[in-house]
Amino acid sequence: MAGYLIGIDIGTQGTKAVLFDTEMNTIASSFEGSKLIQPKPGTVWQEADDIYESCIRTIHDIIEKSGVNATDILSVGIDSQMAGIMGVGADGEAATYYDSWLDTRCDAYVEQMRSVAGRRVTEITGGPVTYTHGPKILWWKNEHPEAYERIKKFVLPHGYVVGKMTGLRGEEAYFDYTCIQYSGFGDNKNKVWSDELLETFGVSKEKFPRIVSPFEVIGTCTAECAMASGLKEGTPIVAGGGDTACSVFGSGLFEKDLVLDCAGTASVMCSVVDEFVPDTEYETLTMMRSPVDGLWMPLAYINGGGLCVRWFRDEFTGEPPMSYQELEKKAGVLPAGSEGILFIPHFAGRVLPNNPYVKGSFIGLDWKHKKEHLFRAVMEGVAYEYHYYLSVLKTLYPHNRFENMYGTGGGAKSDVFNQIKSDVLGLNVISFSMGDTALVGSAVIAGVGAGVFTDYREPIRKIMHPVKSIHPNAANHEAYGAYAETYLQTIDALTGVYKSKIYR
Repeated sequence: MAGYLIGIDIGTQGTKAVLFDTEMNTIASSFEGSKLIQPKPGTVWQEADDIYESCIRTIHDIIEKSGVNATDILSVGIDSQMAGIMGVGADGEAATYYDSWLDTRCDAYVEQMRSVAGRRVTEITGGPVTYTHGPKILWWKNEHPEAYERIKKFVLPHGYVVGKMTGLRGEEAYFDYTCIQYSGFGDNKNKVWSDELLETFGVSKEKFPRIVSPFEVIGTCTAECAMASGLKEGTPIVAGGGDTACSVFGSGLFEKDLVLDCAGTASVMCSVVDEFVPDTEYETLTMMRSPVDGLWMPLAYINGGGLCVRWFRDEFTGEPPMSYQELEKKAGVLPAGSEGILFIPHFAGRVLPNNPYVKGSFIGLDWKHKKEHLFRAVMEGVAYEYHYYLSVLKTLYPHNRFENMYGTGGGAKSDVFNQIKSDVLGLNVISFSMGDTALVGSAVIAGVGAGVFTDYREPIRKIMHPVKSIHPNAANHEAYGAYAETYLQTIDALTGVYKSKIYR
C-alpha cells in the first residue's frame, strides 16, 4: 500500500516526528526541544499542553517540509516517556501537569509502598517500587487532594496526546500494556488492574483507564487537530507505547537473549526473553511487556545517565565546550579504570535498586588526573551500573546466553563509549544503521494498527541493519571486574554519608 506513516517520540529532551513512506524510507523529520520546569532539586515537570503542542507543530513541520498530500498519510503512532504520569479530567483535558520520571518528590511514598507490600507490587506488576506511577499517584492523592479529585483517569504523555488528537473524553482514556510494569497497580501477566494492590493502597479503580494494545486504533484525527497539524481529518491514530518498548521493537529484536542499550537521556539496559520472572530478590530489573505478545523485556535504568555525560562536557570543558569527539579522542587512549577514578552517576538517586540517598560523586581523584580522566570515568560509571544489571539478568535467566548488545540513542554513536561498555560487560556491542529506533517502532505500530502492514518484521528489517560490531578487549574486561565490584562497594559504603542532612 503506497502512502506515508508518521512516528512521534515524546522524549525528555524534546519531541521528534518523522515521516516515513511505506518502504520505511525517511521523508522528513522535525525536532522541538522540551520545556522542562525545574524550580528546585528533585522537582521536574512539563506542562501537558506544551507536550501536545510540540507534537502538533512537529507534525505540521514534516508535512510542510515534505510537500506530501495529507490524504496520503495513512496512520500516526506516538511513543513517550514511560515512568512519569499525569491526569486528565472528565473532559479529557489535562487535570495536572506531567509529573516527570526525573521528579523525586514522591520518595516518601516509594518507602511506604516498599514497606507495606513491595514484594507483592513486584510480583504482580513486574516492576520494583521506585520513582514511577504508584508512588507518584499516592503523592498526588495525599499531597494535592484537590487536584486528585479533578482527575478522571491517570494517563501517560502519549495517551494524553492521542486522546486530545482524537477527541477522547476522560472516561474513554487508555493505558497501553507496555507500561504496566511502572503503574504500581497493574497485573502485568493478565493486562488488568490489580484489585489486590488497589485495595492495599486505598486507590480507586475508577482512576485508571482501560488497558489496550499499542496497535489498537484509538480514533481518528478531529477537525480541530487537522486544522492545527495539517493532517487530514479522519486519519487513524493508534495507541502507541512506551519509548523503550517501541525502541526495542523498532530495533528488530524479536528473539530472546538479545540485549539493547538505549543510550539517551536515561541510560537503559534492556533484554528480550520469553518468560515473566519478577525480580523480587534484587529489586533491580523491571519486567516490561513487549508490543509482541509472548515476549518480555527486563530492563533497568539510570535516571539521567546520558545527562551526566552532557553535564560534564557542558560544565567542565571551557567556553564554548569541547566537542564530544575531542573529549573521546583524549579519553579513549587512557587505561581501563581512568587511573583509579570511580564515578557514581546517580544524580537523582539510584532508581534500581531504589536508593534515594545516593548522589553523583567522583572518587579517587589526585593531581595527575585531567578532564579526560574524569570524562572517561563518567562513561565507565554508566557501564559499571550496566554490569550490575547484567549480573542480575544472568541470575534470573541462568539458562539464557547473553552475548550481543545492540546500541541505540545518541550515546550509541560513540565508539569509545561502546568500547568501554563492551570491555566492562564482556559483550559484543553492535551499532544499527539507524539510531531513531523508537520512531521506527512507533511508525510500524501505526502501520500494523491501520492495516498497512500484516507483518511487523518485514518493514523493520528493511532498514535496521547492523553496521559495526565492537568486541571486548580481554585484558580490559579482566581489569574492569575489580572496578565494577568496587563501584558497588563504594555505593554501599557512602550511603550513610549521603544520608547526612547537608545532602537532603
